[in-house]
Amino acid sequence: MQQLISPLGAPVADPSDLESLAAVYAYPDQVNRGRPWLRANMVSGLDGGARLDGLSEGLSGDADKRIFGVLRALSDVVLVGAETVRAEGYRPARARREFAAARAAAGQSPAPAIAIVSRSLDLDLSAPLFTEPLVRTVVITVEDAAEERRREVAEVADLVLAGRGSVDLRAGVAALVERGWTRLLTEGGPRLLGQLAAAGLLDELCLSLAPLVTGGDAPRILRDAEMPDVQRMRLVSLIEQKGFLFTRYLRHLGSDDPVTPRS
Repeated sequence: MQQLISPLGAPVADPSDLESLAAVYAYPDQVNRGRPWLRANMVSGLDGGARLDGLSEGLSGDADKRIFGVLRALSDVVLVGAETVRAEGYRPARARREFAAARAAAGQSPAPAIAIVSRSLDLDLSAPLFTEPLVRTVVITVEDAAEERRREVAEVADLVLAGRGSVDLRAGVAALVERGWTRLLTEGGPRLLGQLAAAGLLDELCLSLAPLVTGGDAPRILRDAEMPDVQRMRLVSLIEQKGFLFTRYLRHLGSDDPVTPRS
């Protein structure tokens, strides 16, 4: 069984079709007017764990990977924490033939850039993420990072300095938007997502729920998030396939919420 329903329960699209998924997950029109939109894509088990055996891979499935690819193909830049880059063995985003025409028409590069948030700059600069990207990788770090290490990173990536002591995510995101990257996607990990949410930068959450109860001590999808207040979200789409649930929530701005996704 697989279906896509609206919050009211009416089927609206075919979840196995990339074009249908792209329409459902389209960014709001504000991105075409220079106003950024930051969405997160995360996966968890039914008991909230964001990892299985230390990685998110164990929670994934075919449909989750398909949606993962669509969300990347729609974005300008993928924002990710250095811990996740190391643990998950991140590689450069690839160009997708199915989305080539749409990206060209929107003025996007063939593939999204990867932007890494790293205070320590503990990164493997010989990895494909730095040696083989279609779009030069960006590293967002602090102004007081070690000068020699900053020079080394700047040789293989675009370096963005944002904050001292800890990365100023508002400044880091603003630097990405200045490049014309208004379609922002973060894949976490949980600590970075928590920081983005606490900074009020999260507009949308795409959460995949795996039909697994994992137990253990895996973190939740938001880790160490010191939220100033509870953030209310509203459900706008729900996909079910083989027991997996793929939810899409937008930030709730009130009853007169002007932001709605395109469909």
